[in-house]
Amino acid sequence: MELVEATREDVETLAEYWYALATAMESYDELNEVAFDGAESAESGFERQLERDDATVYLLVAEETEVGYLLLREDEHPSRVHSAYADIVDLFVAPEHRGQGYGSEALDAVKQIASDRGAEYVTVSCEWHNDGARRFYEDNGFTEKQVTYAQRLD
Repeated sequence: MELVEATREDVETLAEYWYALATAMESYDELNEVAFDGAESAESGFERQLERDDATVYLLVAEETEVGYLLLREDEHPSRVHSAYADIVDLFVAPEHRGQGYGSEALDAVKQIASDRGAEYVTVSCEWHNDGARRFYEDNGFTEKQVTYAQRLD
């Protein structure tokens, strides 16, 4: 499996993967409710992501087959000793390709990319009650660092 940097030609596929991920997250919290009835509405968002200097969108490709996508952002905390980091915003492996090690391989590739770009650590977030995702990240060497709280404003 390899990470292949996405291009404008991949926007439709990326939007479909994102929509599958986003709708799967709806069950974890009402704030995850997707406002669209299809993937097409996400295409313009991916076009903007592809133009950002601090973000890279990758397709996960195994044996010439696209199996998922990953959105990686780079940032820093200038007041900390360990300031430069890469944040995995989205990691999605299509259900029919899960359990084959692609997610773990993607994390390994991200660690190498981040290190090559000068990052000192990698972060990733998942829904608190998504036990499968939490277990996956812990099994891949990630540890809990902080908790994010959200409050809906009506």
